[in-house]
Amino acid sequence: MNEKSYLEQLEQLQEAVWPVGHAREPEYPLGQQPLTEYLRQRAETTPSKIAIAFYGQHTSYAELDQLSERFASLLLNQGVQPGDRIAVFMPNCPQFHIAFYGILKAGAIHCPVSPMALGMELEYQLKDCGASVMVCFDQLLPAVRQVRANTELRLLISTSLSELCPAEPPVKVPDLLRVPKLESGDSLDLLPELARITPRTDLPRPALDDIAALNYTGGTTGLPKGCIHTHGDMLYTCASFLPAALGLDSQQVSLNFMPEFWIAGENAGLLFPVFSGTTLVLLARWDALSFMQAIQHYQVNHTGLLVDSAAEILDHPQVGDFDFSSLQITSCVSFIKKLTPEYRQRWRALTGCTLFETSFGMTETHTCDTFTAGLQTDNFDLKSAPTFVGLPVPGTQFKVCDFDTGELLPLGAEGELCVRSPSLLKGYWNKPEASAEALRDGWLHTGDSGVITDQGFIRYLGRRKEMLKVNGMSVFPSELEAMLGQHPLLLASAVIGRPDDRKGEVPVAFVVAKPGAELTAATLSDWCRQAMAVYKIPEFRIVDALPMTATGKVKKNELKELLIPQPT
Repeated sequence: MNEKSYLEQLEQLQEAVWPVGHAREPEYPLGQQPLTEYLRQRAETTPSKIAIAFYGQHTSYAELDQLSERFASLLLNQGVQPGDRIAVFMPNCPQFHIAFYGILKAGAIHCPVSPMALGMELEYQLKDCGASVMVCFDQLLPAVRQVRANTELRLLISTSLSELCPAEPPVKVPDLLRVPKLESGDSLDLLPELARITPRTDLPRPALDDIAALNYTGGTTGLPKGCIHTHGDMLYTCASFLPAALGLDSQQVSLNFMPEFWIAGENAGLLFPVFSGTTLVLLARWDALSFMQAIQHYQVNHTGLLVDSAAEILDHPQVGDFDFSSLQITSCVSFIKKLTPEYRQRWRALTGCTLFETSFGMTETHTCDTFTAGLQTDNFDLKSAPTFVGLPVPGTQFKVCDFDTGELLPLGAEGELCVRSPSLLKGYWNKPEASAEALRDGWLHTGDSGVITDQGFIRYLGRRKEMLKVNGMSVFPSELEAMLGQHPLLLASAVIGRPDDRKGEVPVAFVVAKPGAELTAATLSDWCRQAMAVYKIPEFRIVDALPMTATGKVKKNELKELLIPQPT
């Protein structure tokens, strides 16, 4: 099959089903230039506009630009060279934004680290990226000190969230904003240092092809790998996804609580607002009451959230006390709880807007490769076969190939999802063999199973390594999880496989029931017999909770340790 004609046919099919009013090409409101330049121009044209609202503490575009210039100057004064890696070890806060844009303005490379990382996890990432400088939440300094001697860190810069906590915040604040500042003799104190420094006039101006960040994969197995992303990758992610999925209205107010060390949170919190010139309401972490208060107080128009978060809001005892009428766009991510028609109907009744899946993506592609916005008529997206992830964003292409031969497969066939995108990683940091395996002829071979339908829609079936063979039949855990998500009494599920002498493998579903629900493995199996083919019906383990990563994924390797061999 000829790849060129295959892609041309696919483009025509997708053009025919493209939702009306959604951009078909990437859009660059301030031209094709790094986001550092977008920030400078926002500061020039709307200097007093609020860039970040943080529990009542406001940072204007002019202040964000000036403080990031000062931070870039601080780094250069401390001997940082272009290309040096700077680790950022913080929860969501305005200082994270200052550090991020300052690192980029200094020509250095942003290396975010999960603030939940400890011990070997922290040491591994610092050694792998070779960071020489770390910007750190002061409460995390003890963890850094434990591993510092084994890393290349020569400079620590710390900051406290309590420094930015207003005396009378309009939104409930988390405990980490109340913790008194730690005095430190082995780190520079960020905000006082910035107040003293004179901004330099010789800051480098990065090019689109320059490396901007090492974003580490957040998988549940294997050691994380640093994905090399450029300034151009960040820009294209904004220009392709925002106009197609969320819109480019600079008057909007958005809210983000997703962790900004995670690439999805980086997009939502650090990149999208500056690209579009909007005001960001930033929460340090998820809290249902803080979320509802912030929506009402700041008249938020757009937010993204987990389905779990939406469910918590819908069932919250104080939900009736708040006005959600300002909301216009609400996207969501299905990790544990899955988006269902019931959740969508209840969310629409509460807010007046439609809850839809944000996108499919990977750290390797800057994570916004598809969109489902505009495909919700009559619940088309939810009625489609699992797991429906919509259409490619403008400029991105998908194909499905045979895992073993690499041969292009026809539409409707299951195989390896391959993606080609301007935001594709330029390689894995210091891992040439892994880079060569994943990147072939300009395509990322994802290792994920998927289907492109006869209409051109993308279906994601999950990691090939997770695919189970039950009596010779392929069973995808992600598909079972999507179907189990429709059960009215289940909060969450995670499916893995166990070896079986007769069937080869058997799917095992670890499930969490809603409070008060009386569920048994037998009743769940009965329900499944009405919902899926008999060979897909899993064994059930009812548990109180699922082990989670910092980015909301299930640690399936830990579930495997809970498996008890079943009698034959």
